[in-house]
Amino acid sequence: MTLTIDKVALVLGMILMLIGLWGGFTRTNLLKIILSFSIFDTGLNILIVALGYLPGRTAPIIDGNVVTAENLAVKAIDPVPQALVLTAIVIGFGVTALMLAYALKMNQHRKSLDINHYTDLKW
Repeated sequence: MTLTIDKVALVLGMILMLIGLWGGFTRTNLLKIILSFSIFDTGLNILIVALGYLPGRTAPIIDGNVVTAENLAVKAIDPVPQALVLTAIVIGFGVTALMLAYALKMNQHRKSLDINHYTDLKW
C-alpha cells in the first residue's frame, strides 16, 4: 500500500481532531481549551479538504485541461468542499477570537483561568 497525499491528509486530520478532543475534555485551563478547539477545527478542515480530493482531476476552470462543459463533470474537482473550508476558517477565527475575549474578561473578573474556580452556576 502506497501512501498518497490524500491518505496522509486524512490521517493527519483525524489525528489533529483526536488531539483537539482530548485536550478539550481533559484540560481545565481556559487557554488550553481554546487552543484545543482551534486544533480540532484545523483537523476538521484538513479532513474535509482531503475527502474532497480526487486524484487525477483538475481545478473546476474551463481552460486547456477542460475544453468543454461536458468534460468539466468528468475532469474537475468539486469546489464545494474547498469553499466550505474557506468559510469554516473565517468562522473558526471569529469564534476563537470571541472565546479569547471571554477568557480575558473571566480572568479579569476572577483572576484565574482554571475552570474549577467558576462554580457560580453549579447546582
